[in-house]
Amino acid sequence: MTAEATLPATSASPTARQVWTRARGIVVALVILLAAAVAIAAIRSDARHGDLDPRSADPYGSRAVAELLGDRGVSTRVVTTLAQARAAAGPDTTLLVAVPDLLTDRQQSGLHTAFADSGSRTVLVAPGPASLPRLAPEVTADPGPALTSTLSPDCSLPAARRAGDAETGDYRYTTTADNADECYPSDGRSTLLRLPDASRGGDTVVIGSPGILFNKRLDKQGNASLALQLLGSRPHLVWYLPSLTDSSATDSGSQSFFDLLPSGWLWGTLQLFIAAAVAALWRARRLGPPGARETPVAIRASETVEGRARLYRKANARDRAANALRSTTRTRLALLTGVPVSQAHAPEALLPALSAHLHGDGQTLHALLFGPPPSDDAALIALADQLDALEREVRRS
Repeated sequence: MTAEATLPATSASPTARQVWTRARGIVVALVILLAAAVAIAAIRSDARHGDLDPRSADPYGSRAVAELLGDRGVSTRVVTTLAQARAAAGPDTTLLVAVPDLLTDRQQSGLHTAFADSGSRTVLVAPGPASLPRLAPEVTADPGPALTSTLSPDCSLPAARRAGDAETGDYRYTTTADNADECYPSDGRSTLLRLPDASRGGDTVVIGSPGILFNKRLDKQGNASLALQLLGSRPHLVWYLPSLTDSSATDSGSQSFFDLLPSGWLWGTLQLFIAAAVAALWRARRLGPPGARETPVAIRASETVEGRARLYRKANARDRAANALRSTTRTRLALLTGVPVSQAHAPEALLPALSAHLHGDGQTLHALLFGPPPSDDAALIALADQLDALEREVRRS
């Protein structure tokens, strides 16, 4: 059995004070982060909702519009699923679709079918090319924004004429409908359209910007007047906020995995594989046989010893340092006394040979070469001195 296997764990184990000294910086940082998180959560703990939500009092919420409509006898109900929105269709209802582009193609088609024959009003807030072909097929969106944020009505729609200037211009639209009201033009295109359905009494309103519904913009220009007239024409307002929890948003039918990938991803992936193969071939040509290189810097053995000693001291690893000193000394003593190096760390082989050379006490030699680790730095230095003295004495003998 070697001495390494019998050495007990001693003072190298860090104390509680040392652990706290090393970890206190991390602990303080975690406490500060936790306190900041609690403070932010407390500040933001009021009922918060998303943008364009009639329950939200945030700058980009729409609670102010809902409260003003309530004062005028218009009830506002928030729905988050297609089934709820379709069930609300009726001639006394206005449906506001907050973010039409978030709806899937199937949701858009189902919504348009439900409200097309209901005689209700549908208000589409800033619809883009992703939703107009199904929600308002006669309307086309111009990707460019309006040249100015505040626009004049310049149309015969009573609601727009009473409201006056308003902020409607994020999208600009053109339509093929003959009887459409085209209002708030910018560079020849309208930012608000009303498409009436004369046969059923309903209509569809397309507005190019959600700004007139935001709490922070409601008091600007004629935003409030325009919003109240567009949304308050019927006694009930259904505010449709699309949600990812709606089962109709995840119903993909019999589509395969590749059908769900966006267009262009397969070609893009193929191009990446080709580029990776070309790069691999290019780099492989530069690889040659391994070549031997001289070490640029020669490091003295004393520097290596000092560096390792500093690491031991920093870690308070006196047991490892003492073990290294004793192991090296035992190896050199075995060579001096004729003991095979393979048995240098076996007390029953090394100690009798040393006693024969020195005529010394075997118990003292055992404690010096195979004893417990020193308890402090002074004892470690004394151990190193004693091992040096023992090796010099063996060499002289």
